Amino acid sequence: MSSRVVGLRAEHHRDPVGIGSASPRLSWRVESDRPGWIQSDYEIDVDSTVSTVEGPDQVLVPWPAAPLESRQRRTVRVRVRGRDTDEPSPWSEPLVVEAGLLLPGDWTARMIGPATAPEPGVDGPAVLLRREFDLPAAPVSARLYVTAHGVYELELNGARVGDHVLAPGWTSYRNRLRYQTFDVTGLLRAGANAVGGWLADGWFRGRLGFRGGRRDLYGERTGLLAQLEVTCADGSTVVVGTGEEWRTAPGPVVVTGLYDGEHHDARLEPDGWSAPGFDDKAWAPAAEQPFDPAVLVAPDGPPVRRTEVVRPVSIGTSPTGRSIVDFGQNITGRLRIRPSGPAGTTVTLRHAEVLQDGDLCVRPLRSAAATDVYTLRGTGGKEEWEPRFTVHGFRYAEIDGWLGEIAAEDVEAVVCHTDMTRTGWFTCSEPLLDRLHENVVWSMRGNFLDVPTDCPQRDERLGWTGDLAVFAPTAAFLYDCTGLLTSWLADLAAEQREYGTVPFYVPWVGLLGDPKPAAVWGDVAVTAPAVLHERTADVALLRAQYASMRGWVDEIADIAGANRLWDDGFQFGDWLDPAAPPDRPAAARTDPNLVATAALAGSSRTLARIAELLGEEADHRRYTDLADAVAAAFDDEFVTPNGRLASDAQTAYAMALTGDLLAKENQRERAGRRLVELVAAEGHHVGTGFAGTPLICDALTSVGAVDSAYHLVLQRECPSWLYPVTMGATTIWERWDSLLPDGTVNPGEMTSFNHYAFGAVADWLHRVVAGLAPAAPGYRRVSVRPLPGGGLTHASAAFDSPYGRIAVSWRRGSGVDSERLDVDVTVPPGVTAVVHLPNPSVTPVEVGSGEHRFTCSFRAPADDPKPPAPPSPF
Repeated sequence: MSSRVVGLRAEHHRDPVGIGSASPRLSWRVESDRPGWIQSDYEIDVDSTVSTVEGPDQVLVPWPAAPLESRQRRTVRVRVRGRDTDEPSPWSEPLVVEAGLLLPGDWTARMIGPATAPEPGVDGPAVLLRREFDLPAAPVSARLYVTAHGVYELELNGARVGDHVLAPGWTSYRNRLRYQTFDVTGLLRAGANAVGGWLADGWFRGRLGFRGGRRDLYGERTGLLAQLEVTCADGSTVVVGTGEEWRTAPGPVVVTGLYDGEHHDARLEPDGWSAPGFDDKAWAPAAEQPFDPAVLVAPDGPPVRRTEVVRPVSIGTSPTGRSIVDFGQNITGRLRIRPSGPAGTTVTLRHAEVLQDGDLCVRPLRSAAATDVYTLRGTGGKEEWEPRFTVHGFRYAEIDGWLGEIAAEDVEAVVCHTDMTRTGWFTCSEPLLDRLHENVVWSMRGNFLDVPTDCPQRDERLGWTGDLAVFAPTAAFLYDCTGLLTSWLADLAAEQREYGTVPFYVPWVGLLGDPKPAAVWGDVAVTAPAVLHERTADVALLRAQYASMRGWVDEIADIAGANRLWDDGFQFGDWLDPAAPPDRPAAARTDPNLVATAALAGSSRTLARIAELLGEEADHRRYTDLADAVAAAFDDEFVTPNGRLASDAQTAYAMALTGDLLAKENQRERAGRRLVELVAAEGHHVGTGFAGTPLICDALTSVGAVDSAYHLVLQRECPSWLYPVTMGATTIWERWDSLLPDGTVNPGEMTSFNHYAFGAVADWLHRVVAGLAPAAPGYRRVSVRPLPGGGLTHASAAFDSPYGRIAVSWRRGSGVDSERLDVDVTVPPGVTAVVHLPNPSVTPVEVGSGEHRFTCSFRAPADDPKPPAPPSPF
């Protein structure tokens, strides 16, 4: 039998080149054919210096060597030993860890931009910048460090550098600006070389937000900062940085904006402009701009990339005679087209998520034009084009100006989002539920575009805190999003310090006056770090965000005052309760003060546990006392002695039951019965908005009403999770009825067809239906507790934990074995699982790594009769 180390990585990086940590923590997985394998000790080899550490830790273990200096490279290997063997594993494959520029003084380049200021109040063009330079000998090593006020692409000697999209992304520019590091050794040569850059508005000065939005939010002029450092074969070093030697000119992208789209005139692109020997005498000198490199930070996670290409499922003509391409899937990205025609031919591309009467329905886009235009160069053959600096949310595209028939191979949709690694999967015997889960995945992909946005299509696309607050557990299961969210939470903390509260969305765009505290939304400062720690065991993240967490809870505790009720100020409440009118999404059935007070109790309790973990004993006691006091105030204000709530609504009971806010057992018992009564009285239709939707199924499950939870999840009439699926949805909708039963679009001004928040139910599918849940941070210990029901005959979930693949699947018997349940469990080395079978006569079993099968007798909860199901479109 043998063991081996795989998946060695530093921090949360797949490719740790240019990282910002001087002492990066290391993680690895172990593959072993020895059942129950547990690590007893490990050795880390850093450039042939070996450290030995006893213990089972293999996730985010401390860096064992001297801290890295800027640009320093170290080669790391790991080997491990199991408790039941004296022989160590072979050394892992080596991992090269390289620091970026860790100090402001490492930067000698200066920020440069276009020679003249862009026209105010409109989307600007993308400008070109270039410089030539010589290398005295062949390059041995070359690194390009680059960022921008705006968005950029770089080229060296005519070749594209990297594959990032919309780099460097969107951060709170006043506080943090990410830079990227590229190994460009293979793009350089001895002698003459040239570097060229494209620079566009992006988030820095482009239009952001609704109600007309804001422009020039961070500055009136874009800028590029690039520093190329080359070591040559003769031992010399050459540094080429942006500065006064660079020249600039207009480019072929004559206008580009994130909301309105891009116009590219291919006739205007100068041949060979990013290669040596180009004549740039007519170009103007680039303008230097003031810039403080102290705000520069290395990325915490992967960039936005093109992750998939989707082909058309149909190309047809609308009733009004327009060419409509259907890609069969609502995505975030842009089109790639291959038209042909004479110079000056213009092809116009419009995008939308849905059709109305056979044509694009653009009303949900509000003021976002979502229109791209390509003017052909006229090469005599097909020209391939894809926008550089914009993305759209769409399933359908209208194409105008195309000469001849549009062939399927000449148009495709390019999916763009943060290039996160997929980590979680779910499947079951109900095709509509599988499609719902797939819709959740697609909505996460569409909205995790550098920041976790609310929607990808209209004039908004902001990092709303409430959406992430409810969706974080689902997100952290489906994808490794720790790097992206670590960066976003750092921005949240920075803007919280700046504005005195957690804004409604991060980065903050001043569209609604000054930021105000709002329950659930602001609570993300506490809940999101807690979720990430639960999934990754990253204690350093908790420490980094601890001041932010304390700041939020202390702020709200002051607002609540001596009576410990948060009953003052603005609240979103149970946003988008299905009973709310289309034009009043906050008009929920649950008292917003009840929601706010329950949220304060929950965040206080969570913060108390985090304080204890971090060794902050005084804070642990203080926040425990606060949570107890808020819970008591909640009980006094909102709960009768017999367990009825002041708001007789699904969300009120769900928050009370899951938040441990019912002090007496009789209150909990009555509240549980009342919640079941409410759900049944509403025909097992969803009756919750943002605050209640992530909790409702867990609340029902916690009081033993598993059958009611299944009825709710499997309901197909509006409002329900499966209603959009029966209407052909391929992503999660913002409203339960974004598309009305008659096929018309909801008349509300706020109607998106790609909003992940209500997809938070997928977390219940993973933990309860399939039965896979963490029982210790990082999944070192796992709870396997499937609860079959709803007529499902099988279900499964798999999760690539920090230790390896964990999988749970169950299948019900049929015929004479109809009361038989088989449960299969896969546990990776280093992990233990406690298996609870859904039969009270079977004692829970703890197992170690390996493949395990369990069988028990099982009778599903009694199901109410269901109406005949309509045929599935999938």
